[in-house]
This record gives sequence, C-alpha cells and structure tokens, in this order.
Amino acid sequence: MASQFGQLFRISTWGESHGGGVGVVIDGCPARVPLTEAMIQKDLDRRRPGQSKIVTPRAEADQCEILSGVFEDQTLGTPIAVLVRNKDARPSAYEEMAVKYRPSHADYTYDAKYGIRNWQGGGRASARETIGRVAAAAVAKQVLSRLVPALEIVAYVKSIQDLEATVDPATVSVDQVESNIVRTGDPAMVDSMIERIEAIRSDGNSVGGVVECVVRGVPPGLGEPVFDKLDAALAGAMLSLPATKGFELGSGFAGTQLTGRDHNDPFRMDGDRVRTTSNRSGGIQGGISNGEPILFRVAFKPTATIMTPQDTVSTGGEDTTLKGRGRHDACVLPRAVPIVEAMTALILCDHLLLQRAQRLD
Repeated sequence: MASQFGQLFRISTWGESHGGGVGVVIDGCPARVPLTEAMIQKDLDRRRPGQSKIVTPRAEADQCEILSGVFEDQTLGTPIAVLVRNKDARPSAYEEMAVKYRPSHADYTYDAKYGIRNWQGGGRASARETIGRVAAAAVAKQVLSRLVPALEIVAYVKSIQDLEATVDPATVSVDQVESNIVRTGDPAMVDSMIERIEAIRSDGNSVGGVVECVVRGVPPGLGEPVFDKLDAALAGAMLSLPATKGFELGSGFAGTQLTGRDHNDPFRMDGDRVRTTSNRSGGIQGGISNGEPILFRVAFKPTATIMTPQDTVSTGGEDTTLKGRGRHDACVLPRAVPIVEAMTALILCDHLLLQRAQRLD
C-alpha cells in the first residue's frame, strides 16, 4: 500500500480508524528545527472530531506523542515518529458493514484489490488517516518558517453546496477563518452555512462543497519539470485526500471561457522583482512558481455515509440495503480546511528542499 509521500521531506502514515492508534514517521527533516508536541497539537486540534456542533461527535482529543527524532525541543535530523492513540473507537457500530458494502465508500474496491479489508470504520480508507498528514505538516511548517519566513498558507471554505462565500485571497487571514466553526472567510455566510449543514444532517443526509487555498510569499522557481510540476504535485496531494473530486488552479475551468488575450498574465517590473499584473495562472507557470500567490480550489463530495437506507450488495453477491451507522460528518468541509493546508505545506517544504539542493547561489 502506497503510504509514503514526498522525496526529500518524506512521510509514511500508518494506522486504522478503529485500531490502537494512528500516526506518521517523518524522514528527511533537517536537524535543529524547533519542535514540540504543542506545536503539532495546535494543528491536530483544528482537525479533530467533536470540536463543534456541525462536525462528527466522536470524542477524540487526538493528543500527540513524539516518540523519536526530537531532543531538547529540536529535531535531530533522524526519523521523527508521532503517535495519536484512538480513545473513542466503536467498531461494533460497523458490524453490518462486515458483510455489506457501503455505497460510494472504499469497501468494495479494497476487497477487489486486497481480498481483505478492515470493515471497522473503513480502516485506512477513513479520514482518520489524515491525522498523520496534519502532524507531519506541523513539522513541515516549522521548516518552512526557517526557509521562507514570509510564506503564508491560508485555506477556507469557499462554498457549501450552492452557498458561496466572497473572500479576498490577498487579505484573508487564518484568524479570520478560525473565528467561525464553518471556517469560511466570509462572515456574512457563516449562519447560512451552519443552517444548511444542520438541516442536511437532521434529514439523515450529507452535503459537499469547495475549499479554496491561497499561499502568499512563495519564492519563484519551485517545481520540477516535466512530470513533477508544482501544480501537478499539488493536484496529486489534494486528490489523495478522502472525499475529494476535483482540483483547479488559478482561473481553473472558468478560464476556458476566455481568449488568450484576456487570460494571459502580463509581466511588469516592481523594483527588482518580476511581477504579473493579473494572476489567472494561480502563481504557477510551466509547472514552476512565478512568485505570485498560489491559488487553488479543491472540491469535496457529500459524505458517503448517510443515515437513510440505500441499495447495495453483500460480500456474498446478493442485492440488499444498508443504512449508515456510527458517527460521521454531515459535511467534511470545516475539518478539511486544515488538511488542505497540511498537504500544501508538505508539498512546498519538499520542493523548497529540492530547490536548495539544485542551486548553490
């Protein structure tokens, strides 16, 4: 199973949703980077369940433990292992799923691939696997702060179903996003988004939406042509997240409605810096960052588990029905925001280290 990610800053996540715990091993982190459990915990708290009335009520503190690679609050340059123990696992809620495939889940496809699956909450297919990614990204952010102090990563809920927020990527801040439980950058949309999620949940249903992410202060030159383009790396990272169904950069699909004359980003000089007068490229041209803010969007489908009966088949090949059980998010968007930021940090950290290895000036 491909549980490794990255080239120089490499991570390997492990663990199942209802097993003893989940975590990550990080290899390739430079030595003498400040790191404490509190630094990691800050991001894990943003991802954890039970943090508000509109997310899953699973009662997990997601308390992290650093097992190796850190001494006197600094990284050693050796592998860093981080563990989060599962405290509120309830595998009995999934007993029916042992013999019935949940629609739009990975149950059938895991059986088709491996001939065996962990039916307790989906095992590795559960979004609980992303704990390891968020923990690793907290380490990556410490590296990024040393390499590029001005770099900022801010993700936010752009839309939930047909409710779309108006957010200025140039000015939106993490504090602004974290000031509301939806994690949108538009205060005027908070109440209506909360009401939509609560109404959908009360109907035993689910809803999806879009997370937008902006990265400001990115230096030009990051990205590896031809196959490891920065935008391709970001797309692969985002689409590796559970429930993702789409990725677009800059103008995205809307850019197809423009002509080249309207879509191109003219260059200009700003002191000794090369800048663009517009940013329809989303900060990446030819697969390499151009120094403008990177802007992209990730589409998340409605949560696959719903609390109403659906048609499915059994592991024995019989038509049947299945109603969702357990504790689930009616909308994954609020908790997806820190996960999108995490994958962005991992990609940028890896590419910054690659760039430093390629150029000595």
